[in-house]
Amino acid sequence: MATSTVQSSTVDPALLATMNGSKTAASSTADAQNRFMTLLVTQLKNQDPLNPMDNAQVTSQMAQLSTVSGIDKLNATVTALNASFQTGQNLQAASMIGHGVIAPGSTMTVTDGKGIYGVELPQAASKVDVVIRDSNNLVVRKISAGALPQGVNTLTWDGKTDAGATAANGVYKVEIAAASGDKKLDATSLAFGVVSSITSGSQGLKLSLANVGDVSMSDVRQIY
Repeated sequence: MATSTVQSSTVDPALLATMNGSKTAASSTADAQNRFMTLLVTQLKNQDPLNPMDNAQVTSQMAQLSTVSGIDKLNATVTALNASFQTGQNLQAASMIGHGVIAPGSTMTVTDGKGIYGVELPQAASKVDVVIRDSNNLVVRKISAGALPQGVNTLTWDGKTDAGATAANGVYKVEIAAASGDKKLDATSLAFGVVSSITSGSQGLKLSLANVGDVSMSDVRQIY
């Protein structure tokens, strides 16, 4: 009696490499499916009638193919969602051009005797002191802002120096010290700037603020 050729039930290593993610393109996945089905049919046709393939083995191989196909579809869905999210974020950022925002920074632009800045506090402060310096790092004004609540606090400077004169238009440096009783607080100085443009790169979406620099969308504390 002729003996049927017994074929190994081990899946082609090249096929497994493809199924395990060596090539995740849609065409590669389709090719892997075709190769798998061809291999499986060949195995079934040439199996030993006295020692047929184990059903669990067949099921396991089918499950591998199903898993790879599912992962490929999931990757495509995630990619599409990410692209949609990026597009929405770009549109949102573009709508901010021309608007003023408050973000972490230590500069303040004074125009016609008025400057806007701010401070973010981790908890309520009983005392907040502000020092304003000019481009030569000279102190032009010391301000006691008093007690301020936790969170973002937007403040303004009337442009008056300690001597009572009106400060010239330009960019000034702001230093802030805050305390709650005898405890020094880690206060974050905030700068005000108008969004002039947006850029999207490997580090994410950035807003360009005049006289402040580039800041991330996540750094924006308030929009005006």
